[in-house]
Amino acid sequence: MQPRIVICTGGQLGAWALAHIKPNDLLIGADSGARFLISNGLRPDISIGDFDSVSEEELIEIRKNSGQTIACDPIDKNYTDTEMAVRLALDLQPTELILLGALGTRFDHSLANVHLLALSTKQQVKTTIIDDHNKISLVTDQITIEQQGYPNVSLLPLTLSVDGITLHGFQYPLTDAELTIGQSLGISNVLVSSTGIITIRKGLLLVIQSRD
Repeated sequence: MQPRIVICTGGQLGAWALAHIKPNDLLIGADSGARFLISNGLRPDISIGDFDSVSEEELIEIRKNSGQTIACDPIDKNYTDTEMAVRLALDLQPTELILLGALGTRFDHSLANVHLLALSTKQQVKTTIIDDHNKISLVTDQITIEQQGYPNVSLLPLTLSVDGITLHGFQYPLTDAELTIGQSLGISNVLVSSTGIITIRKGLLLVIQSRD
């Protein structure tokens, strides 16, 4: 079992991402995410993907500077590079999974990557998507969050409805509330305590901490 795995994938990455990588993390680079790690002096333990976002010369460097490289055909595959990386990481049974570069200009990929949180939830692996402006988690029962530089907290149902939502430590509290898809009730709440507690009874709830 791995204590923590960090996946760098091919969305928006920058110097901010390096602050979320710890010395003992197992690093997985998905497609151009592997190039990002290597260009910043880090060695991916595993690089995976179809590598259609890198040049032949860059792929040679990725193979040379990775512990293991898993390449697949860009056409004959069922999963995105990010999903392949997530499934690989979950097979290693980490205690925690961090996704960097999972959000970007391609909204379809960004949304699909957010949906991957449900895959991790099924295997009871705490998983967080982080970029320079957002920190996204999925809740099935209870979560405790800290502000950590993200003043806004939004709640969005990933299932048709989420029942029994109770908030403690927020400017706008809720008690045994329901959120359904199509509502904006859960947008832009604010922590008024050092920590906030979110509890739900049924459903899948996205918790999005954000800053402008």
